[in-house]
Amino acid sequence: MEQTSFERFDQLGLKQEILDAIKDLGFETPTPIQLKTIPHILTSDKDIVALAQTGTGKTAAFGLPILNKIDVHSQSIQALVLSPTRELGMQIAKDIENYSKNMKGLKVVSVYGGAAIYNQIKELEKKPQIVVGTPGRMLDLIKRKKLNINNIKWVVLDEADEMLSMGFKEDMNSILAETPAERNTFLFSATMPREIEQIAKNYMQNAEYISAGQRNVGAKTVKHFYYVVSAKDRYSALKRIADINPDIYGIVFCRTRMETKEVADSLMTDGYNADALHGDLSQAQRDHVMQRFRNGNLQILVATDVAARGLDVNDLTHVINYNLPDELEAYIHRSGRTGRAGKEGISITIIHSRETHKIKELEKKIGKSFEHKPVPGGKEICTKQLFHMVDKVKNVEVNTEEIKPFLPEVYEKFEGLTREELIQHFVSAEFSRFLEYYKNARDLNFVKPDSGSDRGDRKSRTRDRDRGESSFGRGERSERGERGERSPRKESADFTRFYINLGKNNNITPGALMGIVNKYTKISDAQFGGIDIMKKFTFFDFDSRYKNELIKALHGNIVDEVTVVLEQTKMETGGFDKSSKGDDNPKKRASRSSNRGDYREKSDRGFSGGGNFRGNDRRKTSTRRKSM
Repeated sequence: MEQTSFERFDQLGLKQEILDAIKDLGFETPTPIQLKTIPHILTSDKDIVALAQTGTGKTAAFGLPILNKIDVHSQSIQALVLSPTRELGMQIAKDIENYSKNMKGLKVVSVYGGAAIYNQIKELEKKPQIVVGTPGRMLDLIKRKKLNINNIKWVVLDEADEMLSMGFKEDMNSILAETPAERNTFLFSATMPREIEQIAKNYMQNAEYISAGQRNVGAKTVKHFYYVVSAKDRYSALKRIADINPDIYGIVFCRTRMETKEVADSLMTDGYNADALHGDLSQAQRDHVMQRFRNGNLQILVATDVAARGLDVNDLTHVINYNLPDELEAYIHRSGRTGRAGKEGISITIIHSRETHKIKELEKKIGKSFEHKPVPGGKEICTKQLFHMVDKVKNVEVNTEEIKPFLPEVYEKFEGLTREELIQHFVSAEFSRFLEYYKNARDLNFVKPDSGSDRGDRKSRTRDRDRGESSFGRGERSERGERGERSPRKESADFTRFYINLGKNNNITPGALMGIVNKYTKISDAQFGGIDIMKKFTFFDFDSRYKNELIKALHGNIVDEVTVVLEQTKMETGGFDKSSKGDDNPKKRASRSSNRGDYREKSDRGFSGGGNFRGNDRRKTSTRRKSM
């Protein structure tokens, strides 16, 4: 396709009423994808497969030319726009309404799951010309014969690769199969997997391929950094990254709902302005969290990939990968949420030493280099925070009239202090807690051991893991200035063996199990022993002093949509025997193994030692952060 020479929207052939609307919205010059797409849709009847990153102006790229060609006097639905999430669908509908505010008679309706379908049916009865929605709800309405698509002229598949990754392939195919053969299809995607090409082959005719960049590459406005730490220091590194960026406004991506909850809970407990977005939230809770984040009332949003889809925020400063996604292409979507609208953004990845090869794979995939950054130390963070605080005070807008009545008494209280002494008092009062927190902060950067010490290092890491150290809330004890080392294990602890109906299928890990117990009990000094994690259930040893309190707190409670069954077993602590490994009945396993405790083959042996699981110094950390 030939490159256009247009530089302004009024050169593209759009109607004046549309130009007036987008001018009011602050639109000045078209983005590359808009320059290539708008003239094509206005002048050609060919389908389009458009490759463009998130945040490049795709909604206007298809929305403006469709509005230019639509018949506002017709009472039939002429355009369908499919999006992967409710939030993105609502945003698209709102944008189209803004573009068409001067077009009398133009109606847009958004439909999506998680809301009453009957209210959406009533909206469809008002005869809209454009319907925006998620594939599942749209197909449901078509089957109910409430969404008439017989006169469809345009179908838009926005974020098509995300719809595929979310499992909407069959729904998309069914909807496309129901639409008239003579309609035009416009497919927009940030990446181009084979399934996208298959859709183009099956449902599009002589499609024109348009690209505002290379396939599967990251946005040019995004810088990519990575930090290498030991796995147990991942959360501590996250906090330091947040502290070295006091104006951070970003998303932290986690792999699982459980991890998302743990990271968000730990950040909030430690006094950070954070919250979580995951699949366990009701729609009302989800909307509330997202609204707070959009409004800037939250600095850090911790989310899974699925939960964050459709979150449209233009001013994010950072995207932090707490873990790399399982599919490396998902990294493009994550990093594309920052550096939007021409602004620069930063994508940060926290990895452990065995993941460096994945960084090299990503560099090849997105065509950009990643810069290895050292995890900042305590002195560096304190210096950054101090001058940030000073700049904030210096630049604060002073309302003299409001504070005038209080000034005489304030002056009197500070009488006798020199300018230098006043500044010293101010810095000490506002900053001492922060300095105390990072006193004697240890180096979190991973240092590759030499060949002679590798075996000893592995033993050390195993010993740390076996103590039951959770990476949430306890990872920086030595940085708190209270204890340089972890509390020694209490060898005399008496353990009781428990069965719980949560296992690998529920994303249970030793740390996750400790997090659950930590969340639902008020026990502060109990110890864990051995943990055997199976697919559907787990056996673990727990401090016998608190066995009744543990059962009372967890049994019958709901964790990740599962009603917990927690029972004390008759097994000896330490495991169950190998002869029971083929038995699907966990209680039979427990019975057979009551006198033996050495099963190792199938279990996920998280650790075999004890260790306190709750950080007793969190309250001080919270005070330290909240006082800033």
